[in-house]
Amino acid sequence: MASTVDAFGVLRRTLFNWKLAIKQGGGKLEALNPKKRTPKNKRRRSWDWRILEEIKKLRVDHPNLGAEKLHPLLSEFCDTLSLKCPGSTTIERLIKDLGGLRIYPQKVSHFGKAKKINRKKILRKPKDFKILHPGHTIALDTVEKQRNGRRIYILTAIDIFTRTSYVIATKSHSSQTFAHFFFLVMQMFPYEVKNVLTDNGSEFKKYLSKLLTENRITHYHTYPKTPKMNAYCESFNGTIQEEFVDYNINLLFDDTTAFNKKLKEYLIFYNTKRVHWAFKNKMTPFTALNTSKYYVSKLPAECKNGWGYACINLTYLCMCAIILVA
Repeated sequence: MASTVDAFGVLRRTLFNWKLAIKQGGGKLEALNPKKRTPKNKRRRSWDWRILEEIKKLRVDHPNLGAEKLHPLLSEFCDTLSLKCPGSTTIERLIKDLGGLRIYPQKVSHFGKAKKINRKKILRKPKDFKILHPGHTIALDTVEKQRNGRRIYILTAIDIFTRTSYVIATKSHSSQTFAHFFFLVMQMFPYEVKNVLTDNGSEFKKYLSKLLTENRITHYHTYPKTPKMNAYCESFNGTIQEEFVDYNINLLFDDTTAFNKKLKEYLIFYNTKRVHWAFKNKMTPFTALNTSKYYVSKLPAECKNGWGYACINLTYLCMCAIILVA
């Protein structure tokens, strides 16, 4: 026994406990596997029932109000009854214990009966998500410009790996318009698109979602009020406004078609001539695309070298035609 204790570095009583565990386990070594150490009788939060009822009442009077906002209101109630008021973190736990206390607005059918609202789960971009190759993720966004009650929308798309970008100005930013826009983006970019990253705007629903599903493209969404999750596209939005849109704002509202023709020339410059900070100001987006070891062009060999001009011209004319017809 002494040699066994010395060899395994455990106490004598531990060996006897192991021996008993194997015996009770029918001689199987699995009986020695670590077991759950959580206590059988867990502590339970114990708060005055009046506090719990007041939390329920406040959540009904002010639907889905957060714990930090509830704390001052609950504190006044507790002071009147000389009760200890729970902190905001404890209020969160109490709300969870009470079932979440989430209230959703009722949807009424044309028969006058309440209908259940089926909320779809939105796929969020994973925290550890990394862009590995061209076409792995294309970020989409919309820039809105207003003047005298008129609105013009600038639709933007950027391939995060190569920074290759595409933009067009339209009078509508419906999901159908964005679906037409993204279809042309897929035709223009010489690689297969795997993922798309957008915010939660309505223009990225319905027709665009249908197009993405048909092409087996994963649609990631950012969290609400979190533009930093789509930082590359937001940065490009700032660049396109500083370098082009702000200097041609009158043309944008006076003649959108002429604006798009001029924008086409800027995009050719941006993608094929202008070096990018992401590549230490040594490469253009098209150079980064063409020299990538992952690059496999979908274009014919005779068009590959002229992609920056031939393909952009063709798709821009198609896009303008679609917008004018729509």
